[in-house]
Parts: sequence; structure tokens; C-alpha cells
Amino acid sequence: MEWSASVPISAPPEVVWAVMAEVEAWPEWTASVRSIVRVDPGPLHVGQRLRISQPRFPTTVWTLTELVERSVFVWVAGGPGARTTARHELEPSGAGTLVTLRLTQQGPLGLLVGALSSKVTKRYLELESTGLKRRSEERAAGVGERG
Repeated sequence: MEWSASVPISAPPEVVWAVMAEVEAWPEWTASVRSIVRVDPGPLHVGQRLRISQPRFPTTVWTLTELVERSVFVWVAGGPGARTTARHELEPSGAGTLVTLRLTQQGPLGLLVGALSSKVTKRYLELESTGLKRRSEERAAGVGERG
């Protein structure tokens, strides 16, 4: 089961990437995330674990499995019978960036959870994409820059 949302952002990829890579700040720009804590310290890196708390879902530890600077990162969570993969992809588009967010549920339990949470998942992808757009465009314009 898979969901995705794409959004054009009027900001260069390096700005959008900087916003996305500040994972602890996500709750400032999307209501789909309460908190993100790096279990393993340091900048984003393959193998890094992050504890993510979201409304309506249990707090979950995700593992970063793929990382291409200013282009893509993928994190995965799950256990026996369920695997959730979240892909965050950026590509230059004209003077801005096209971002695609994709969430995939696999495994027998994953498919069941996906079916039961489909409406919430779609809403969260919408919140994340519109929040990322707003924050990135503000950052590109120099509004509300982090110190």
C-alpha cells in the first residue's frame, strides 16, 4: 500500500534540504509531527535512528536507510509482519524544487495498518508537504531564519 504527495516549492534545493535536515524542527512547520529526537547523534547519516512521535500513532524509532545529500533520504520502521518506508525526494525544477513524499506499508500487518490509517496518512502527507513548502519559501525569502 502506498501514498504520495508532491509539491512545487519556490526555493532552491539546498534551502529545502536544509529545512528537511533540521528534523528536530519539523513540529514547528507540520502538525503531523509532535517530536523527532535523534537516538544516534550527529547529522543525518545512513544507519542513524530517530524517535518520531506523531498524533494518533505510537512513538516509533525509524532508521535512516538511504541518504543522498540535497536529493533524497529514506527512513524505515517496523518489525515482524509490518514495514513502513518513508521516502523524501527533492529534484530541481526550474528556479525551485519539486518535493515528493512517499509512504509505503508492507507486510500483512503493515497492509492492515495502512488500510485502517489511510485517511490519516493522506492528511499527514498533505500537512508535511504544505508545511515544508511554506517553511522553505520563507527561508528562501529570509523570513524567520534560524540563528
